[in-house]
Amino acid sequence: MVAVDESSFERLVNIQAYSDAELKQLAASLAEEERQVSKRRRLLHGELDIVRAEMVRRLRDKAGAGKSLVQNGDVAALTDILSAREPSVEDGEG
Repeated sequence: MVAVDESSFERLVNIQAYSDAELKQLAASLAEEERQVSKRRRLLHGELDIVRAEMVRRLRDKAGAGKSLVQNGDVAALTDILSAREPSVEDGEG
């Protein structure tokens, strides 16, 4: 029987030792895991779309009210986002 806690590497190293039934079970298990990951990814993309739309709406509101679109910390926060770093604590947002 294929152990649930085996790492991907261990599964691949031992792949020739699996029976046909174990290979089918592993394929089904991996397919289900991929479906779950894909579902989570789609949900995250939806959340990102909503967050971005809200950010655009707020920027439009600021522009319509005659406020500056760029504030202290905005450039640093954007730099952090684009470089995939955690936002700086000193940005004052959060």
